[in-house]
Amino acid sequence: MLSAQNITKKYGKLIASDNVSLEIAPGELAILLGPNGAGKSTLIKSICGLLRFSGAVTVFGHDNHTREAKRSLGFVPEFPALYPMLTVYEHLQFIAKGYRLENWESYADELLRRFDLDDKRDKLGKELSKGMQQKVSVCCAVLPKPRAVIFDEPLVGLDPHGIRELKKMILELKEGGCAQLVSTHMIDSVEEDWDKTYIMLNGRVERVCLRSEMGQMKLEDIYFSITEAAGDLR
Repeated sequence: MLSAQNITKKYGKLIASDNVSLEIAPGELAILLGPNGAGKSTLIKSICGLLRFSGAVTVFGHDNHTREAKRSLGFVPEFPALYPMLTVYEHLQFIAKGYRLENWESYADELLRRFDLDDKRDKLGKELSKGMQQKVSVCCAVLPKPRAVIFDEPLVGLDPHGIRELKKMILELKEGGCAQLVSTHMIDSVEEDWDKTYIMLNGRVERVCLRSEMGQMKLEDIYFSITEAAGDLR
């Protein structure tokens, strides 16, 4: 279970996350929707322990700052942050050593093949395009086989093959019991396999949609009814 309770993050007088709570069970795929500036990335960085905040975050029962939580949580940031002088394969070696993984090489080779990086393994981080950097970031996040993964705008910059493989991987992780949170503003990219959607606006969760309760309603219609109504009030 990935749980965030009453997360509040302020930048001076600006409240970027305003008492936000969410829970994602094992095998559950949750979507975080919202316009630019809604507070999605701030919430994600708080959950990952990259920002100070008030509230509580646990990853399968462990506080998000503990070693146990960090071993269980994978993170794909919106903007890849690779080491410019490490090769693609050295990034995976770095993750393997940091997590003290054993017998990881065959899985690393599989990931490189899936994302068309097998012939790029000796390329330096600084030599890669944005899309290739994103693929390396995904490979690094899932190499330790985490129990929970957070993706922040993961499809941006990927080519069609990369998008297809990432969608397949997200479904495989879901079927394997991984708790996942995917932040995006591309509604049409997440229509297929989600279980729960949090719609954020102005730092708050305005609505939680459960797929099991949607009936004939479309997620896109709900999203625009909330965001456009808010725009009318400005």
